[in-house]
Amino acid sequence: MTALKPQIRCREIGDSDLDSVADLLTRGFPRRPRDYWSEGLQRQATRAVPHGYPRYGYLLAHDGIAVGVLLLIYSDRGPPSQPQIWCNLSSWYVEPAFRNYATMLTRMAQRLPEVTYVNISAARHTWPIIEAQGFRAYCNGLFFSVPAVSFAGLGARVEQVVADAQTVDGVPPYESDLLIRHARYGCLSVIVRSKRGDVPLVLQQVRIRQGRIALPAMQLIYCREINDYVSCAGAVGRFLLRRGCMSVMMDANGPVGGLVGVYTERRGRKYIRGPQPARLGDLSDTELPIYGP
Repeated sequence: MTALKPQIRCREIGDSDLDSVADLLTRGFPRRPRDYWSEGLQRQATRAVPHGYPRYGYLLAHDGIAVGVLLLIYSDRGPPSQPQIWCNLSSWYVEPAFRNYATMLTRMAQRLPEVTYVNISAARHTWPIIEAQGFRAYCNGLFFSVPAVSFAGLGARVEQVVADAQTVDGVPPYESDLLIRHARYGCLSVIVRSKRGDVPLVLQQVRIRQGRIALPAMQLIYCREINDYVSCAGAVGRFLLRRGCMSVMMDANGPVGGLVGVYTERRGRKYIRGPQPARLGDLSDTELPIYGP
């Protein structure tokens, strides 16, 4: 008798798949505990997603059992009259026995010409594969700044945006929503108020390893432009010092003028493909704030 061919199917992840997806990702990324994935998936379950796009991403099923997953995080970064759909291609894992089918996930996930796709956590050994798919590097490294030594922003006042805020004065509604949303993700959302104007920033706590020591630091998740952060770096740095953080790391393609710090290309490369231009300083609504560093 002829053996039946196994049924391999690529489909959207649904709410009923979340436990299986968390199990898969825990096996694929053993340094991450299962709670890391479960909590991030729950954040994806409740966040706003542009109409008509997947909430979680796609999974690969073999005879109904999940054997592969590619998480997608969609957001709309355009004004109401002109949507700009972005998609963060996040964590990707396929069980070893089914790796030959892995391209089914990437083809399904990257097929929409109107979407701007970004990959912000590509492992070094995957760079040639990503570039062969039409992506280009828009960020080559990280700059570790020490903002407290800057004189920029003297006299400015830094206000924290709390997670239960209803609105934030001094910024447009979309930015107010962004600051509050990221505060609810666990980020540090602030407004720097000065005579030059109000500067919104989102930062996320990370730990920088120096041998066996892990030093607390912040990662810049959102600013309108890098110069906004530079212009108030001293005020932000002194605000963070009181919270035990000396450094703010940020996406960069070289040393950042006006800041004291160190640039490295050992980590931090990020890729983009699609109709919208890349911009340093905006990692809002990506895997970093939603799942954590």
